[in-house]
Amino acid sequence: MTPSAPVRFSPSVEDIQPDEAATIEGLNETFDTILETTAKDYGHAVRSVHAKAHGILEGTLRIEPNLPPELAQGLFAGPGEHKVFLRLSTNAGDILPDAISLPRGMALKILDVEGERLPGAKGTTQDFIMVNGPIFQARTAKDFHGSLKMLAKTTDKLEGTKTVMSTVLRGVNTALEAVGIESSTLQSMGGAPNVDPLGETYYSVTPFRYGDYIAKFSVAPISPDLTALTGTKIDASGRENAIRETVQAEMKGIEGVWELRVQLCRDLDKQPVEDPTVEWKEDEAPFQRVATITAAPQDSWAAAKVQAVDEEMRFSIWTGLAAHQPLGNINRARKAPYQHSADFRQRFNGCPMHEPSGSAKAGA
Repeated sequence: MTPSAPVRFSPSVEDIQPDEAATIEGLNETFDTILETTAKDYGHAVRSVHAKAHGILEGTLRIEPNLPPELAQGLFAGPGEHKVFLRLSTNAGDILPDAISLPRGMALKILDVEGERLPGAKGTTQDFIMVNGPIFQARTAKDFHGSLKMLAKTTDKLEGTKTVMSTVLRGVNTALEAVGIESSTLQSMGGAPNVDPLGETYYSVTPFRYGDYIAKFSVAPISPDLTALTGTKIDASGRENAIRETVQAEMKGIEGVWELRVQLCRDLDKQPVEDPTVEWKEDEAPFQRVATITAAPQDSWAAAKVQAVDEEMRFSIWTGLAAHQPLGNINRARKAPYQHSADFRQRFNGCPMHEPSGSAKAGA
């Protein structure tokens, strides 16, 4: 079946609700609960979500030459190379033992991107934040706030109970998947498979402007070294940082290659902007490669790189080009809390955040 023509972007594709400001204020307050609890316990402020990193990679993003006009948009309007940082993580706001299995995350920071910036976006970088599942767990920011409040109540408490719960939930999730059901709620609570993050495919789950069009993004492993790890479970028994140790050992001897893919919206009813719980089916809106990311063998937990990226950088979907404006209620609600979290970390740790350029080397 030939896909329909992509839907053109216009401001009318968004449906802004009157209660969004109040929801954002509530999100900031809940993030404060998480941030203040963890900072007090650790003596150091960490991210309010995706606090624990498992690896920091440096690589090169190469934009495909001769892209068709519908794909040659924004950052991808012409061929070129950019330095990129990748941060692999799990989604909790506290630093948990890896036996508590949670969904994986990948944050990308692409350097030296020229063009009109989003309001308030400093520097010349383009950020993408993704998770290893195609849909978001909540339809609206208000729904997400409800889930976040539940997680905030368990932040940094009863870790042993969390470990036991994670094992139970993982079994429940496996049983559901066996009959064709996936539960993003169970996964967000600790029922996700404890898989190797290097072999996973990651999704933006929410839509973005793609120049003249609308799209979701994905990063998928394509090199044999990475695809061999897809679905591989990591045994975290007795190893608090098993994932980090596994990634570090693997990346010292392999070259990772991923493709950055774009999924253009072709029908607003089937690929809605305002409901990220609806999966955009690939047979109706196929993913298409627009770039590759290559990471040479390296130490994925080198101290200087961890300091430069994990401590001194922030990742936000609102850091980037106006041509890749985040769209939808969830994305609109992510702007202020992401900045709020970064400001708290910067203030508490006394460590300024900055947006890097390609001339800077991590740790330099």
